[in-house]
Amino acid sequence: MKKMHFLMVGCIVTTTLFAQKKPAQISKTNVEVSIDQVKKIVEADKTKFVEIFKDFHQNPELPLQEVRTAGIVAKELKSYGYNVMTEIGVTGVVGIYKNGEGPVVMYRGDMDCNGVEETTGLPYASKKTMKNDDGVIVPVMHACGHDAHTTWMLGVAKTMVQLKDSWKGTLVMIAQPAEENGLGADTMASVMYKKGVPVPDYLLGMHTAPVGLGIYLNRHGDRMAGVDQLDVTFNGVSGHGSQPQDTKDPVLMAANAIIQYQTLISRRLDPQRPAVLTVGAVQAGTDNNVIPSSALLKLNLRWYHDKDRKMMVDGIQQINEGIALANGLPKELSPTIRFKQTLSPLRNNKELVEKINPALDKLFGPGKNLEFPPVMGSEDFHHLVKAYPKVKIDYILLGIVNPELFQETVKKGGFFPFTNHNGNFWVDLAAIPFGTTVGVVALLETFKK
Repeated sequence: MKKMHFLMVGCIVTTTLFAQKKPAQISKTNVEVSIDQVKKIVEADKTKFVEIFKDFHQNPELPLQEVRTAGIVAKELKSYGYNVMTEIGVTGVVGIYKNGEGPVVMYRGDMDCNGVEETTGLPYASKKTMKNDDGVIVPVMHACGHDAHTTWMLGVAKTMVQLKDSWKGTLVMIAQPAEENGLGADTMASVMYKKGVPVPDYLLGMHTAPVGLGIYLNRHGDRMAGVDQLDVTFNGVSGHGSQPQDTKDPVLMAANAIIQYQTLISRRLDPQRPAVLTVGAVQAGTDNNVIPSSALLKLNLRWYHDKDRKMMVDGIQQINEGIALANGLPKELSPTIRFKQTLSPLRNNKELVEKINPALDKLFGPGKNLEFPPVMGSEDFHHLVKAYPKVKIDYILLGIVNPELFQETVKKGGFFPFTNHNGNFWVDLAAIPFGTTVGVVALLETFKK
C-alpha cells in the first residue's frame, strides 16, 4: 500500500494491551455455515496456500510486470471453476463465479511488489532484481504484503466455491496490478466493464497491517487519504559556476520553492484539517562548477478535502510563477508541472461495515477492532468502482505480525516490529489461513440479505 505507515500508535498499543445500480435482492439460502466450518475448510487447504504465498514472496514483480504472478492466479481460478479473463489492464486477472440470483460482490487482491531489498533473512526471502520504470535494475521484494493479499484472494475464491450452497449471487475476484504506483485500479476499470465484467453492488478488500495477528481495523467513513504525485521542473539558463550573473539558476529556484511550498501547509491550511506536502526528490546537475539548465522536484500531496487539494495545487502554481518572475525568466522557460497520479480518499460504507463487523467480532473476539483516526496513507482499491458511486465498499486492515514478536516489541517500549515498505517487513505464515477465513466470513455476510 502506498506509503502506509500506520502512525496511530497510541490507539494500537492501548487496544492491544488492554484487550451504479440498485443492489439486487438476495434470495434466501438453505444452508447456513458457521465460522468453525469455515475455519475447518480453510485449514484443510493451509499447506497449499502457504506454499503459494512463499512462491509469490520469492518471486515478486514490479507494477505492470506481474506476468508470472498473474499466470498462477489465472490457472488457480480456472481450476476452482471461475470464468477467467486475463490481461485486463496489462496484467490484471478477473475471475467470475455465477451462483444463482443475488448481488454482485467484487473482492480485490493486489499483486505488485516494491523496489526494496529484503533483509528479513527468511528461508524464502526474495533475492530478485528487476528493471524499474526508469530502466534501473533494483532489488525487489513484497514489502507491503501484496503476496499475502493475492494468496488470500485465491484462498477466498476456492473456499467460496466450496461453500456455494451457503450464498447466492455473483462473485468477482480481482487480481490487480500496479497498486504501488496508483495506476492499476484505474487501468483495469477502464477496460473490464466494457469486456463484460459485471458492475458490483459491493466491493471488498483487505490489507496487511504491521500489528499483531488477531487484531483488525474495520471502521466506516474516511479511512485513507487522497494523493497526488507530481513533478515540478524549474528551467533556467546554464553556465559556469563562477559566472552566475550570466545564468538563470534553477537549483536556487527549486530550493526557494521547497521552502515556500511548506507555507501552504503551515499558513494557508486550516490546522485542524490533515494534509501533507512532501518533496521526495530533488534532481539537478552533475558537476560542481556547472549551473545546470533545469532542476526537478518530485512532490507528493496527501489530503482529505477537495478544497485543500485545490489550495495546494493552486498554491504550488502560484509559488512557481512568483519565483519565475523574481528570477526574470522569459515565458518559454516558465516552470512546468506534470501530474502522474491522483487518487481520491478511501471511504468505507457505513451500512456494509456495520453488516460485516458483528461476524468479525465473533471470529476475532471482542475488543480486537482498533479505534483510531484515518491515516495519511493512500490506496487505489476504490478506483475499481470510481465511475459507480452507488457501490458500497469496505477495506479491512488485518494484523499479520507474530503475536509474541508484537508483544515483545510493545514491552520494550516499541510500537511496531517493522513497517510497510521496509526491507524487514514479513508476514507470519499463520496469517495466511487466518486472512483467508476473514475474507470468507466478510463475503458470506455481504451476500446475506
